[in-house]
Amino acid sequence: MKINVPVSVPKNKINLYKKNFTEATMGTGKLFLFAGDQKIEHLNDDFSKKLGFGNEDPEHLFKIASQANIGVFAAHLGLISHYGNDYKKIPYLVKINGKSNLIKTKDPLSPALWSVNDVISFKKASNLKILGIGYTIYLGSEYETIMLKEAAQAIKEAHENGLLAVIWIYPRGKNVKEEKSPEIIAGAAGLGLCLGADFIKLNYPFSSSKNDAKKAKEITVAAGRSGIIFSGGKKINEKNFLENIENQIKTAGARGCAIGRNIHQNSLGQAVKLSQQIKKIAIK
Repeated sequence: MKINVPVSVPKNKINLYKKNFTEATMGTGKLFLFAGDQKIEHLNDDFSKKLGFGNEDPEHLFKIASQANIGVFAAHLGLISHYGNDYKKIPYLVKINGKSNLIKTKDPLSPALWSVNDVISFKKASNLKILGIGYTIYLGSEYETIMLKEAAQAIKEAHENGLLAVIWIYPRGKNVKEEKSPEIIAGAAGLGLCLGADFIKLNYPFSSSKNDAKKAKEITVAAGRSGIIFSGGKKINEKNFLENIENQIKTAGARGCAIGRNIHQNSLGQAVKLSQQIKKIAIK
């Protein structure tokens, strides 16, 4: 596997960056991201006891992440701090910003809750396997410049410390007429590249068909040397879900996937089994 090391990574951190990149992508260059950041983003909507499987217990996420063969488990620093000592072998990606879904303004703002320096200090103190940082941008919001600047600085500082940087980009706001416009999402892919992201997490703007996946190729090409990983979305039929991932990767050219609800809204055993099936498709 050839690793494209950004010039923003200093010479004395290149080996660390390569190590983190190799571990996160399991030596394939493709990222299987297990998303746990919805604990802030969606509050209890995705974790209610009504959903079953012990999903209401936050430790359910850590049990899955520790037993499933994932690339990284993305979660907020505070959540990781409470469970990290019991789950030291999990490869973590620390999400540094987040907002709840209660404020219904059309133009969202999600400023940083922690700095990259906070993550570095936390990594040293905890000795956890922290491979990178994550940040969400709401593109098209009237506050996008705040988030763009924070994301750009976070990516730069992550690289300076040999960490990966994964950026979530969601078009949202009163100026955005269609949040899943393929043209806008392709633009978001190019924007993430310009910020220097290693991977960019986007909503998939098409149906699950193979023909539509061919159209999505424009999005992955727009990302250049940044890798696109599409969001898994709400839980759907398992067969359709796996076919969708396969089309996104084999036809659209995505470099991995980002899955939350479709994994953790299952029993532990089923979640681990499904993760293995995802890995066979996504990480080759």
